[in-house]
Amino acid sequence: MRQTSFADFHCSLARSLDLIGDWWTPLIIRDLALGLERFDDLAANLGISRNLLTNRLKGLVEANIVERVRYSERPPRDRYRLTAAGRDLVPILIALTAWGDRWAAPPDGPPMLFSHEGHPCTPTVCCSTCGQPLSRDTLEVALGPGAAPGPGTHLITRLLQQESNDPQGSST
Repeated sequence: MRQTSFADFHCSLARSLDLIGDWWTPLIIRDLALGLERFDDLAANLGISRNLLTNRLKGLVEANIVERVRYSERPPRDRYRLTAAGRDLVPILIALTAWGDRWAAPPDGPPMLFSHEGHPCTPTVCCSTCGQPLSRDTLEVALGPGAAPGPGTHLITRLLQQESNDPQGSST
């Protein structure tokens, strides 16, 4: 059971985690992306209780990350599919998997291998302009239009405001 809600944070990461930040949800999204669409298949693959899976799918449907599509009226049966928002999560999960392959893989190596348009690849997060991989060393952050001090951003907002007022980082 979740203890804290991040829904009121002025931080896109925190608000995203409010929607998908429990342990099961990324795995459910992964399985949907890999083609498991039926409730029983998801439950069997993940070994998750039916009640927990029901609750997670209900939250994903309410957040418009997953849609429920009826495929049989008698008996009533539904499949689950990723919406556009859900499909946009797939590259994020692939990047997290690549991190896990590097830092937390099982002893025998990565359980899945990736390829892109027929050639093997290691997923990376790249700049949308120049295509170069992003890292903390090459990334700059500035305040955006929704920046506001609040839970989870009190000190970050102040730090970014100081940097925007003094881009050289000199103390005065």
